[in-house]
Amino acid sequence: MANSSANQNRKKKMGKFKPKGRIANQAAINNVKAILPEILQRDMLIEYLHSIQDKFSHLSSDNLSALAFIMNLPLSEIWEVASFYDHFILVKDSQKPPPNRTIRICTSITCSLFNSEKILESIAPNDNTEIRFIASPCLGACDKAPVAADGHFVIPNIDLKKLQKIEPSQAIQEKNKSDILQNVLGLDSYIQSGGYEILRKLKNSNDSDKYDLALSQLENSALKGLGGAGFPTGKKWRIVKQQKGPRLMAVNADEGEPGTFKDRHYLSTSPHQIIEGILIAALIVGISECYLYVRDEYPEILFMLRKELRKLSTTDIADHTTIHLRRGAGAYICGEESAMIESIEGKRGLPRHRPPFVAEKGIFGRPTLVNNVETLFWVPEILKFGTDWFNDLGTKFHPGHRTYSVSGRVSNPGLVLASAGTTANELIEKCGGMAEGHIFKAYLPGGASGGILPANKADIALDFGGELAEYGCFVGSHAVVILSEEDNIWDIAKNLMNFFKHESCGQCTPCRVGTEKAVSIMNAPHYQPKLLTEIASVMRDASICGLGQAASNPLSCAMRFFPEDCECSFKANSKKKKTEVH
Repeated sequence: MANSSANQNRKKKMGKFKPKGRIANQAAINNVKAILPEILQRDMLIEYLHSIQDKFSHLSSDNLSALAFIMNLPLSEIWEVASFYDHFILVKDSQKPPPNRTIRICTSITCSLFNSEKILESIAPNDNTEIRFIASPCLGACDKAPVAADGHFVIPNIDLKKLQKIEPSQAIQEKNKSDILQNVLGLDSYIQSGGYEILRKLKNSNDSDKYDLALSQLENSALKGLGGAGFPTGKKWRIVKQQKGPRLMAVNADEGEPGTFKDRHYLSTSPHQIIEGILIAALIVGISECYLYVRDEYPEILFMLRKELRKLSTTDIADHTTIHLRRGAGAYICGEESAMIESIEGKRGLPRHRPPFVAEKGIFGRPTLVNNVETLFWVPEILKFGTDWFNDLGTKFHPGHRTYSVSGRVSNPGLVLASAGTTANELIEKCGGMAEGHIFKAYLPGGASGGILPANKADIALDFGGELAEYGCFVGSHAVVILSEEDNIWDIAKNLMNFFKHESCGQCTPCRVGTEKAVSIMNAPHYQPKLLTEIASVMRDASICGLGQAASNPLSCAMRFFPEDCECSFKANSKKKKTEVH
């Protein structure tokens, strides 16, 4: 009797029990399960979020709860990852979902020169239940500025009229996909042109001495990390090769630096030369798995790469390693190698503290080789034509070849293949001179974070280190934005600082608070150069990663080289406010 009574009491208590947190809706669970593969991986969380949003146009609370239930993860973990990335549209129960169609208008530096912000301001009132227009950071198509994106498919050379009579979404997507398939050098064509010959020779030799010889060729070449760091490529490969296996690889195709569009070009036209570079690295360094991390702003490239990698899998070309394709979700910080690795693992893209460096402890805690798209593009060429061939493409003091993304106030913006150390004046000449009616005033030597220099310093060699570093600037990913007398440099600096404020991951106080305070002070009624200089100094010295360390460069350069623009901007604002008061 006593046991029976105890059981009844236990059942009563269990009947009152309610699980803590949000209970997953069964209908949502069924809907989400229908989208996902049968076997789930924790590191694929970001891709699962993409899949759900691709299906429903947004991420509802119900669907996020269902995903948490299915993956057996805390909802807070799902939410913190989804909310970190700009491209995920989170909709709470109390909120109304946005229109299914989103047009993103780039308001980063080059597009802003061509009035993209005014275009957005004019078109925004046209928002309705079917379409909305929002601002976006750089879309990686600066040579076609101003640009917008339907979802993420680029619409080049926009104006108000073009957006008011915008084509159906399906038509834009199909055109972009068709264009890339027509222009790309596919697997068959690449093989016919001699592609994968270097890889095959290395594989067929099965000789570690030949691997070392190839690695020595890269070490003796001037090839460096062309994503911005400039670290010698051969030396990096050697360091990772010396680590205990298994070793992994991450390929950085997340070029989010405003003004940069070279990776878009190489991926769109010669993907297999990059893939051959990846496979050669895997063979020489002894890499078991490679992760190709492509920015979400390149959907037609992702579409094409999936097709080409499927074709490749039917051959024996890549049988010594596995290539995984991963897409970002709109986070500039994931261009930083450790933040990218966190994202590949399905987490928020927060930079890691170092040491240990990623070469020792990267993806899933394994030694990881990280290379940029353009760096890998040159690997087969160097091994085919030799070290001297590549080095002689440059000059005695600046060996090697570089791809400069040139945009802004030039007649013919685009990519310029030139010697390392080419100057801004030479790049302007190669782009047909200044645009009609514009006089050269200043330039960004290395994208948003590389600083700003006046036209009288346009004969400085654009290469890693050297004279650029003496002025607190760097060449970075070789994104050169040309400015003219039409442009106020203080306004340029504000645009760039707003970008860094938006893109700060928020992990460290100097960057998170520094960018916010700098923007606030730059928009204050009075010019405060001393305070801004102090903030810039703290950000450089105390930020965890390169974003915070370099974010103040354009601000510092504006105050150093263009004090008249800084002071005039505040005087103009003061006069404007007095007029408004009266």
